[in-house]
Amino acid sequence: MNRIFSGVQPTGNLHLGNYLGAIRNWVRLQDDYECMFCLVDLHAITVWQDPVALRSNTREVTAGLLAAGIDPKKHIVFNQSQVPCHAELAWIFNCVARLGWLNRMTQFKEKAGKNREKASVGLYAYPNLMAADILLYKATHVPVGEDQKQHLELVRDIATKFNNDFGTALFPVPEPLILGEATRVMSLRDGSNKMSKSDPSDLSRINMTDDADTIAKKIRKAKTDPEPLPTSQEGFKGRPEAANLMGIYAALSDTSVNDVLNKFGGGQFSTFKQKLADLAVSVLGPIDSEMRRLTGDPAYVDSVLKDGADRANAIAGPILAEIQEVVGFLRP
Repeated sequence: MNRIFSGVQPTGNLHLGNYLGAIRNWVRLQDDYECMFCLVDLHAITVWQDPVALRSNTREVTAGLLAAGIDPKKHIVFNQSQVPCHAELAWIFNCVARLGWLNRMTQFKEKAGKNREKASVGLYAYPNLMAADILLYKATHVPVGEDQKQHLELVRDIATKFNNDFGTALFPVPEPLILGEATRVMSLRDGSNKMSKSDPSDLSRINMTDDADTIAKKIRKAKTDPEPLPTSQEGFKGRPEAANLMGIYAALSDTSVNDVLNKFGGGQFSTFKQKLADLAVSVLGPIDSEMRRLTGDPAYVDSVLKDGADRANAIAGPILAEIQEVVGFLRP
């Protein structure tokens, strides 16, 4: 069976965008792939993290994955820092990747902004660690969104260069896994910006820990315009909030945007918002309840991560030994 590696930063506050854009897809991959779901806490510390919050957020995000339907018995759920091979292979890849490759990474430019000289070396070399995450397990496929396509291309370049440099076929060149039409969830307060946990307004997002009343309230207060709902996709031009809300309905109901346009086009936002709120509560309500139960049982969450780390180490250790042999490290 082909192997998938998927990572999520344990920075807490999972929201609807995380669920529709990634987590739900991961749940659906479990029957067809061997899956490794990683809480990438080494990536998280490329920017400052409060240690107490990092531990708490790692448990919370793990609880969110489990509540959404990830099965930790059939697949591996672990936090990255508990498998030291990730860091060792990342150093090897620091010596394989070229500066010019990293200089082209647009995400570093966006995250570092004007304070590029004050950014951590870890933030700059982040893509090499991402390559190590994937290639350490000889993953064959990686689910990717728009913002990760460039990083996966770098992973493929590193795998190819390593194989060429050392005259080996050790690493498979992983393929991107793009699962149907991308679900890009935007802010409920500004349809031109992505839904984000860093937005200062909690009304801008639906958190996976929001209860039914809070979900309904946020959808009622979502920004709209005075016109009736569009009847075709052309009608979304200049109306990002309408496009966002109808896109969310389509994603939650597993239908197309055209189906939603046919069903609600020409109607009023007030009626549509009530239908959307009911749908969101029916989908997210059970996840919220289970997530709250799991966060109340940290010992169980920790046991899942410990078991996952043990199983991940069992896979990673022999592969790293193979890599060390190829590179020429003396292993007495």
